Amino acid sequence: MAGRHFLQIPGPTPVPDRLQRAMHRQMEDHRSSTFPAFTRSILSRLPQVVHQTRGEAFVFPATGSAMWEAALVNTINPGGRLLAPRFGQFSHLFIQTARNLGYQVEVLEEPWGEAADPSRIEAALVADRAHEIQAVLLVHNETATGVTCDVAAVRAAMDRAGHPALLMVDGVSSIASLDFQFDRWGVDAAITGSQKGFMLPAGLGILYLSEKALARVDQCTMPRAYFDVRAMRANNAQGYFPSTPALSLLYGLDEALTMLLDEGMANVAARHARLASGVRAAVHAWGLRSCARRPEIASNSLTAVMVPEGYDARRVIEIAFSRYDIALGSGLAELAGKVFRIGHLGDMNVLTLAGALGGVEMALYDAGIDVPLGKGVGAALAEWRVTA
Repeated sequence: MAGRHFLQIPGPTPVPDRLQRAMHRQMEDHRSSTFPAFTRSILSRLPQVVHQTRGEAFVFPATGSAMWEAALVNTINPGGRLLAPRFGQFSHLFIQTARNLGYQVEVLEEPWGEAADPSRIEAALVADRAHEIQAVLLVHNETATGVTCDVAAVRAAMDRAGHPALLMVDGVSSIASLDFQFDRWGVDAAITGSQKGFMLPAGLGILYLSEKALARVDQCTMPRAYFDVRAMRANNAQGYFPSTPALSLLYGLDEALTMLLDEGMANVAARHARLASGVRAAVHAWGLRSCARRPEIASNSLTAVMVPEGYDARRVIEIAFSRYDIALGSGLAELAGKVFRIGHLGDMNVLTLAGALGGVEMALYDAGIDVPLGKGVGAALAEWRVTA
């Protein structure tokens, strides 16, 4: 099909030409005497993306999901108790990963479309008088529902409870797109991957650990091998990696950091907020609603759109892909067939997103959903014009 393909899933995101060129390199000796300068260029700048000044950042040849495991096995002893709100597919999978590793997870169920409730987390920690709970697992931005949690409010709840548990935050669809304040929010482990806000192909897992989390690494008795942070720390200190690094992706990450930090992380977050406001205006103009149940928790990196009763979102997604060359995210688990997801993170601007919204409108119309053609796109353009 002629023309560009619109990749509007919430990740992987489109890779900028600039990053593709940076990755197009011959392989090299990752044990050479000149390699440490490259390693330090990356590791010294990664913390700036999340405003981390204490602790360390690590890069594994892996994915964001793998960093769930890395965070857990390096800090939580075998059979340890954990606390986790579940309000979407990725919070569910974080919990399942912990259980697969033999941890005991107390789950706080929330409706899909809602965010984690800090008051329930506080109550659960207050009830844990023996301080057996070793960590709270929190998804910052639930990619299945388009909902963003208030990490600062969760940390405040933990502090009010006077509980020593670690705060582990999945930032896969938020870091490098939304504001993320590692130090200020008191995060102990932040988890992400290369394929979303960093605008790269999948293949790099990134883990940020606080000083408090690092202090637990040497005392942790959980068996670990590939994801052993001790080996990573020792090698990173010399400018190397304990195993063969994903060189092409690292060159892309080095350039991505330049792009993000040159723009400024506050500007990156503002750009995503602006894009999201236009998408939400379009959804409203279509007469549809977002999965996020309250405006204040609606994500700025993606929007999950509910289709009307009696319609199947999978039909909309297939029409969009086969007729208009636009890929939309599908509904996951209990949302299958009920929502489609529009990603607006990474390498995106108002013009590319306006084209994508045009494709969504046509797919909705072809699926028999009564949307006035041009109204959603027009509402988005008006929103972007006002906020320019």
